[in-house]
Amino acid sequence: RDMTLQRFTIPGAAALLILALVVLASCSPARKTLRAPLKEEGADFLFSKLKEKELKFEWFSAKFSADYVNRGKETSFSGQIRIRHDSLIWLSLTPMLGIEAMRLMITQDSVLLINRLNNTYFRGDYDYLNRFLNTNIDYDLLQAFLLGNDLQFYEEGKFRASIDNHEYKLSTGERRKLKKFVRSSHENLKIFIQNIWLDPVNFKITRADVREIRRDNIKLESTYGNFEAMGDQLFPKTMQYTIWADNTIRVHADFSKMSLEGPLQFPFKIPSSYERVR
Repeated sequence: RDMTLQRFTIPGAAALLILALVVLASCSPARKTLRAPLKEEGADFLFSKLKEKELKFEWFSAKFSADYVNRGKETSFSGQIRIRHDSLIWLSLTPMLGIEAMRLMITQDSVLLINRLNNTYFRGDYDYLNRFLNTNIDYDLLQAFLLGNDLQFYEEGKFRASIDNHEYKLSTGERRKLKKFVRSSHENLKIFIQNIWLDPVNFKITRADVREIRRDNIKLESTYGNFEAMGDQLFPKTMQYTIWADNTIRVHADFSKMSLEGPLQFPFKIPSSYERVR
């Protein structure tokens, strides 16, 4: 196991960020008692429950420990995450040595990264990330997958409901971003195939996957578990993110000290001696 982030490249950090952070949802031991069959529900009812139960916030912060696996190599690290709803995602990554290695700040339009291991920084947009990941992600997808919420600003009316392994499942073969939220001509090309699994008791998302209709060989999948109360809301403390492509990348993480209090600070100062990576 590589115990440092020395081998991280900018693309590796980008994949980390997109997948974003997080530990494999713990598996429950098999139950010996039979569970009653689920009552069938319509897609409209399930989607309304999903929206009712997803995390609502203006500010979010947490600490985490995580494992990143790429090409058979695993790196362990810890960090902090801070989010301002629909505006900004801030990440600080620290390897086992305890000194910050990377800091990232993602907005609706830009991606910034400071790499303290080699005194470099990157400033760019989502085109950079998408070229390396051969996909087409945006801020809304990132924020949703990091928190276990549904996509915002996307069409909502084309889901099909079913029951899968004692969970409710919502599926759609066409989900487009609403025109008034499209920020570039590239985003207009997005048509997602999406599946969402819901806990039948609390209606929180336990698993989600999404792939672009024109690139169905590339899939982003997330799994959520170990829900903990934050006031009158629930948040998944354990998560797993996987990019299924030519090279499978996984990030597993375990969250702690979650908070919805704000306002938060998002410090991000690039030292003048650092070299820009293009």
